[in-house]
Order: sequence, then C-alpha cells, then structure tokens
Amino acid sequence: MLLTHARLASFATSARYGLIEDGAVACDGDRILWAGPMAELPGRFRDSCEMRDLEGRLVTPGLIDCHTHLVFGGHRAREFEMRLDGASYEEIARAGGGIVSTVAATRAASEEELLHGALRRVDAMLAEGVTVIEVKSGYGLDIETELRMLRVARAIPTHRDVTVRTSFLGAHAVPPEFHGDADGYIGTVALPALRAAHAEGLVDAVDGFCEGIAFDASQIARVFDEARVLGLATKLHAEQLSHLGGTALAAEYGALSADHVEYATETDARALARAGSVAVLLPGAFYTLHETQPPPVAAFRRHGVPMALASDCNPGSSPLVSLLMTMNMGCTLFRLTPEEALAGVTTHAARALGLTDRGRIAAGQRADLAIWDVEHPSELAYRIGYNPLSARIHGGRG
Repeated sequence: MLLTHARLASFATSARYGLIEDGAVACDGDRILWAGPMAELPGRFRDSCEMRDLEGRLVTPGLIDCHTHLVFGGHRAREFEMRLDGASYEEIARAGGGIVSTVAATRAASEEELLHGALRRVDAMLAEGVTVIEVKSGYGLDIETELRMLRVARAIPTHRDVTVRTSFLGAHAVPPEFHGDADGYIGTVALPALRAAHAEGLVDAVDGFCEGIAFDASQIARVFDEARVLGLATKLHAEQLSHLGGTALAAEYGALSADHVEYATETDARALARAGSVAVLLPGAFYTLHETQPPPVAAFRRHGVPMALASDCNPGSSPLVSLLMTMNMGCTLFRLTPEEALAGVTTHAARALGLTDRGRIAAGQRADLAIWDVEHPSELAYRIGYNPLSARIHGGRG
C-alpha cells in the first residue's frame, strides 16, 4: 500500500510535529517501508504498491490510549451527582462508593457481560483513530475476578482490530473484606493473583495506586518486587490526590510511567528524567473530580520528561472514551501545546507502554496510522466534540 499526497505528522524529523508536506507512506504488510516527501519517493514503490491518493489529508500515527480501566461492571452516575453536591473523591470512597462500588458490580458480572460493555467503549475509541489500548485490572480485588478481567481484556483483539496491552492492578484498593488490613490484602490476594495472571500469560505490566485511600509506598514496593521477580515492567498511579512518594518509587524501579502526578514536585521530575520514565497526564480525572492543582508541566519540560496523555476511561473519576477530547483538555487545563498533546497520544504514549515500534511514521515502524480531514495537526486538539477521522489503518489494514 502506498499513501500519496498527504501531510505527515511523522514525529520523525526535527520539524514541528515532524511535519512533511506533500508526503507519502509505503507499507508492506504491517510495517512501514518508507515515509518522506513525494519528491523523494523511490520509483519502485510507484510500480509495486496499491496507491491511495489522500488529496492533502493529514496522516498521524495511530492514536494510543496508554491508561484505561476499560473492563468493569456497572456505572457510578450517582457519585457524579454526589460530587456536584460537594462530596470529595475521598469522602465518596470512605462512604463505600468509589472503586469498591465498581468492585461489587464487576464481581457480579460474567466474562460475557464484561466483554460486551468493554467492546462498546472500544468502538468509540476506534472511531477516533485509536489503534492501541492499555487495559488494567483492579476492579476484582480477588483472585478470580482479577483474572476474569484480564481474560476479557486479552479477548478484545479477537473481536476488534486493535492492539491491547494489559496491566495488573491488583493493588488498586483494599476490598471490604480486608478493611484496615492493606498488608494482609497484598500478601493474601494481590501477590498470588499477580503470580496466577503471569502464569496464564495475561500480564504485560504491573500497576498500583499509591495514595492515602489505597496503598503506601512500602506496600506498592512489595508488588513491584514481585514484578521484578517475574520480569514484568511497572507503572504507577502516583501523586494524584496528595504527595506520598509514589513518583520517586516509580523512578526507583525504572517504571515505564508515573500517572496522574498532579502533586509531583521538581525533585520528582528530575527523578523521572533520570529513570527515563514517562509522566502520563490524565485531564479527564482532573476535570471530573474538580481538582485545582495541575501537574507540574513546566518542571517536566525543564527536565525533559516525556508527557503522555490518556483518557483514564473508568466508571467513576473519568467516564471518558475520547482521546480527541483528552487532547483538548490537556491543552486547556494543563496548558500543553497542541504538538505536545498529539505527541502525548502517539510517540510518548507508545513509550509509556514500552512499545518501540509505534508512535512515529518512519521506516520499520508498525503501519498503525490515522487519516484525518483537517489541514493542520493543531486542529485535532483545537476542536471540541468533533471527529474528523477519515480512515484508520491498523497493522497495514484499513
């Protein structure tokens, strides 16, 4: 396949957006063979490829949602009303709402019910050019349901043309049956569930929630130590509601990413830079929870910390399935530039998942592409509630 006469936001050159005017992309199977200006297109591709004239449309890497809780039962619309009446996230959680309410609904749901709900959300994401989705467990908080969630996540690509990466999030919250005994829950449920999930081939990375309403850094360290033994990468929900040292812990373990990070500091930014970790910003949760302290974007810029953006799709704090809206929120709420926002859902999102062959338009990269009816890449973050996707290509198909 040869895509011709396109604007390429390649993120593979020194230009803003890696922009190539009047460009072309040659693909063979699921790989990009060549990308560059039409004037430099090797003749062999004109003769051997099926040509598609894009008539000036924009081509970007396929979008990547690198932080979602896509598999869950039930909904939490009542909590939305409670927040509007003034209840905080922590007050709702301590009153039996929040994560534990979704746990009850998820435990009661079958694999078929969980998959049906997840696919509806996946379809909305694919319609906006998403080609890779990260999916976490963490709404089971028992061994059986954690495994069921991960099996559903692994099943998504058999029903939809999309890549899924899974993260084990057993250390998400303390379930009611372990109230007041977070250490006991880690040893009795979280670690055995992680081992079982790994043995079944269900895990790509290990995550946790380091927060006052969840687990402290020493408890997360126990989970991360097990991840090291199993040879699994780590990620962490850190510094969302307070500063408990989660970002420093993520950096210490060389985590792929530290996510949320509203309360991260300059020191945390330096630590992430040294570790090569990505800061994943989640404006949907910031917006939904009416938060007022944004993440330290300026510090991340100063220290060269890559910033990804993700939907944080979940039933409580971010019932959001739109990466296009996420980009707009990242610019409006966190003052990212449109270029940073687009890099955040392509290049840096790939890095946050440990994927080195996605997120750019260049030879050797996977042929995951999104084609847009826009004149300039900044339009993708600028518009609100508007989807200009013309076509989505996943693994050279589309």
